[in-house]
Amino acid sequence: MITLLAKYFIKDREAYQDPATRQSYGMLCSGVGIFLNICLFAGKFAAGLLARSIAITADAFNNLSDAGSSVITLIGFQMAGQKPDPDHPFGHGRIEYISGLLVSILILLMGAELVKTSADKILHPEELAFSPLVLVILAASILVKCYMCLYNRRLGKKLDSAAMLATATDSFSDTLATTVVLLCTLIAHFSGLSIDGWCGVLVGLFICYSGYGAARDTISPLLGQAPDKAFVAQINAIVMAHSQEGIQGIHDLIVHNYGPGRVLISLHAEVPADGNLLALHELIDTIERELKDVLHCHAVIHMDPVCIGDEETERLKSLARQYLAEIDASLTLHDFRIVAGPTRTNLIFDVVTPHQFPLSDSQLVDAINSRIQQDYPQYTAIIDVDKQMV
Repeated sequence: MITLLAKYFIKDREAYQDPATRQSYGMLCSGVGIFLNICLFAGKFAAGLLARSIAITADAFNNLSDAGSSVITLIGFQMAGQKPDPDHPFGHGRIEYISGLLVSILILLMGAELVKTSADKILHPEELAFSPLVLVILAASILVKCYMCLYNRRLGKKLDSAAMLATATDSFSDTLATTVVLLCTLIAHFSGLSIDGWCGVLVGLFICYSGYGAARDTISPLLGQAPDKAFVAQINAIVMAHSQEGIQGIHDLIVHNYGPGRVLISLHAEVPADGNLLALHELIDTIERELKDVLHCHAVIHMDPVCIGDEETERLKSLARQYLAEIDASLTLHDFRIVAGPTRTNLIFDVVTPHQFPLSDSQLVDAINSRIQQDYPQYTAIIDVDKQMV
């Protein structure tokens, strides 16, 4: 259904990273979700009344809340698609994460309410009424929810949408919940065992767990999660493809996420210190345009001049790397240069450490300097400590 509707209502339906296309898909999927969830609520509510089942009735109101979740997602995509303004120069894309978080909160609330209602059903059980119509309604609901889970997950991954992935998680929870309700209805009819309330508690707990997972996945980008390793590898490949033209290496990569399709990156690119400044500047501009065209992100690149082919610089750099390896094999360095004076030579460089490194920055600097001056008292290391991005 979504694919068919997209052909008619979404112009560039294959441009998944385009903000306008993402917004169109989000609004289309949300509109379909609202319609289907309202239909499911009406059917399940009628089935719950016929079967006198608290699990089926609770499942019906769960679908009604899902319709509300789709409304939140719809509004979220609409607001996230607003153009940048003076107060929000990078757009409003993070609203999509917030709408996904709200959906997750609704999932948690519905799970908690289902646990409460089911516990009351355990204490005050009622005999279930069996009806073939009820079975048909529940089976149809399972199929519809499976479809909603699949299309939300498929498009959520293509669009990199936390809100749609949260909706897919919600649909999967509903599928499991309705399946359990159907099974307990059949068991009650054929065996006489009243497990309606117990099944409701189990389903409610699973829904709460799913809501927690969805909330965690939407909060993480809001807090500033580390960039995806594959994305970092793409950046590195694009920049280092120009190594023959002068790019010697990259470091200090930072990825700023202002919402899906709204990414700003900054990095330092090492270039020969004796290179042609105008030619290198043009090269950096070219790389920035390539990053924008290929990865749909805005890039800012800082040029770091490094000495190429100087024997003394290379010797001291190798020496510094050797001392770092003796302290910890995970340590790396960049931006190495030397400043010679009449009585002392400064070795200036940056050291990159993992986030869980056991030494503090000052302890590490002292350890490196101590190791260097043990063999070469005339050298002093001036070090900045960076943290690995991924």
